[in-house]
Amino acid sequence: MTPSSTLGYAGEISATQAWQRLSADPRAQLLDVRTTAEWNFVGLADLSALGRQTHCVEWQGFPEGGRNPGFVTEASQALGDPAAPVLVMCRSGARSRAAAIALTQAGFHQAFNISDGFEGDKDEQGHRGAHNGWKAANLPWRQG
Repeated sequence: MTPSSTLGYAGEISATQAWQRLSADPRAQLLDVRTTAEWNFVGLADLSALGRQTHCVEWQGFPEGGRNPGFVTEASQALGDPAAPVLVMCRSGARSRAAAIALTQAGFHQAFNISDGFEGDKDEQGHRGAHNGWKAANLPWRQG
């Protein structure tokens, strides 16, 4: 974990660190900000072993790609407690960073970006999901 107030959010955390935090802290929440298409066709983190669920709120819509104007309101409703740690995930860490900043500005002072995301960085062949990220770390997930 790399906490830093200069980032505009609580800090960077890897997918493996996120799973450890979720396992150790029952207040910690996972927020996936990818699109509905990604949740359905690529997969979704499965927190059922922890007795919890992944909260899903789109940061950007698909296929138009515009920012979801209701993101903060929808995320606040899904997450509830603004004092609880929020671990924000997208495909590879870019959208989730922007979402963590928006949540921090809205009063969620423990909004962490999962820097390697669900699918992680591209490998040598240009494919995601094998190099790093939630799937590559063999963390629990399910097909949508």
